Amino acid sequence: MSSSGQENTQVTRNTQTAQDAQGAQDAGFGAEALEALGRRVRGPVLTPRDERYDAERAGAQTARSHRPSLLVGATGPADVQAAVEFAGRHGLAVAVQGTGHALGAVAGEGGVLINTSRMTGVRVDAGAGTAWVAAGVSWDRVIHEAAPAGLAPLAGSAPSVGVVSYTLGGGLGLLSRRYGYAADRVRSIDVVTADGRLRHVTATSEPDLFWALRGGRDNFGVVTGLEIDLMPVPALYGGGLFFDFASAREVLERYVQWSAGMPDEMTSSVAVISFPDLPVLPPPLRGRHVLHVRIAYAADDLGAGKDLVAPLRALNPFNDTVRELSCAEVGTVHNDPTAAGTFESGTAMLGALDAGAVGALLDHMGPHTPVPHVVELRHLGGRLARPADVPNAVGNRDAHYLLSVVSRLERAPITDIRPAHERLLTAIGPWSTGGRALTFLNGERDAQHVRSAYEPEDYRRLTEIKAAYDPQNLFRLNHNIPPAAPGQG
Repeated sequence: MSSSGQENTQVTRNTQTAQDAQGAQDAGFGAEALEALGRRVRGPVLTPRDERYDAERAGAQTARSHRPSLLVGATGPADVQAAVEFAGRHGLAVAVQGTGHALGAVAGEGGVLINTSRMTGVRVDAGAGTAWVAAGVSWDRVIHEAAPAGLAPLAGSAPSVGVVSYTLGGGLGLLSRRYGYAADRVRSIDVVTADGRLRHVTATSEPDLFWALRGGRDNFGVVTGLEIDLMPVPALYGGGLFFDFASAREVLERYVQWSAGMPDEMTSSVAVISFPDLPVLPPPLRGRHVLHVRIAYAADDLGAGKDLVAPLRALNPFNDTVRELSCAEVGTVHNDPTAAGTFESGTAMLGALDAGAVGALLDHMGPHTPVPHVVELRHLGGRLARPADVPNAVGNRDAHYLLSVVSRLERAPITDIRPAHERLLTAIGPWSTGGRALTFLNGERDAQHVRSAYEPEDYRRLTEIKAAYDPQNLFRLNHNIPPAAPGQG
């Protein structure tokens, strides 16, 4: 290297060191402490003054972003331990950001953000029907690794979703009515708790923590890996039926009646979608309000699927993509977007529905409404309604349907979107169970909304376990479960 090149490199290093020192001072900890952490961590250790900071904290939800005092890009459990210990020593809250379309992110100011996206190991044990998955893995990778053995994970409708955040929040996917929530099929968890200890947690080693993590998500530590069950599902009968909004009442009423009589092997949903008029979309969808019925029939014999779907096909969809699919094609059922974006969402758990419920929904969606939405009803019940073989904290198992509404901020201002969501959720209120689904809460931090994701007795138990493992509420930049007060419970 030339002398001028060496000088330029040294100038860059000196500038970065000065920026790091200033960032450390701004955050309330010294440059020496930051340097010591950097020596323990293989991944990047960044402050807001670092040019890589914004890229490292970017997630799928761009309407809200974490803005931590310190950002650690963890490459493995040792990095996570170092970051958690540092946070505890300096009195900083800890947040976790997963990979890909990580679910349920809650933006936080300050604290330490641990990015686990570099932790990408996957090991499939075909004989045992299991997979070990590191914290930075998305479902498409697990689907790919499991498929040659004729196995499938309980993945979400979007394969780009991160495994850990989805699973620990419950995990509702295309095989759920037959096999239950993804959280029901977790065998072991590797987690760094508030004391900086890496624990291998099972139903027998630490039963309380194992129960709480499966449903309580990142309130109890930073999960670095999971061992999960894989299902013997080499293929399914699935896809979409598309209808024009002009037939919305007939289709929705038929769907509600139809879904109520389906066997556990049939998982389905119906979404009313306002498509923008963009050239990237197929011409039949461009600029239209469309009903999209999503079908995923997973049975030992797929032949019955055609007969089960026939009552919906009789309503004459303008497009029909339902066919036998390999598990590698499951992402085509919903065709969820994978790109980052600005969006706002709301959710409610519903009981049995009728024509009145359909009317209430139709009053608040479609071409006559001022805010473009995606409104989806997911059919629950089946295995979802029954407790897990090894109990966990996932709540609202008595709900019949999950309602979600999503609006993108590039299509309407937030000042219009939030009141529109509230009107829709109020209108459907008579059919609500009062619960909410944790992974559909988006950025909401309302304590009552978080409580509504759990049964009351389970929530009380979660606060007690929180007090045992994280009494200072280090892990609070999330849908927070605070620790029970001393003597409470």
